[in-house]
Amino acid sequence: MGAIDSLPTEYGYVVCVLVLYFFLNFYMAIQVGAARKKYKVFYPTLYALESENKDAKLFNCVQRGHQNALENMPIFFLFLSLGGIKHPIIASSFGLLYTVARFFYFQGYSTGQPENRVKFSALGFLATFALVGCSISLAVHLLI
Repeated sequence: MGAIDSLPTEYGYVVCVLVLYFFLNFYMAIQVGAARKKYKVFYPTLYALESENKDAKLFNCVQRGHQNALENMPIFFLFLSLGGIKHPIIASSFGLLYTVARFFYFQGYSTGQPENRVKFSALGFLATFALVGCSISLAVHLLI
């Protein structure tokens, strides 16, 4: 019996959320590419300078929304994957909530008004801490 066979059947939901987040990340990357073309910010420039580009703030908001998602992705993936071993339904539910919140965070940030990103931030934090809780529960279960 392999390690995968030891996982609960419901762990498939966790995998589905991970795949869904992949598609969200791909969507955000496409949006950054479109913003690069629209605002004329060419590679390898990561962020536009306001002194050189009148649309720098608009581009930078799109870029920053995606960059923030990339910065937080390893933590999200780790706690979703670990927490889902013991609590696959709870973890996948909070993983879905996090993914939806991240989508709206990106959409809000992409408006060019950075304060629009915070409307759904609380849901993302709630989901993250719930996933940390699921992972702590796994750790306690393994240690006892």
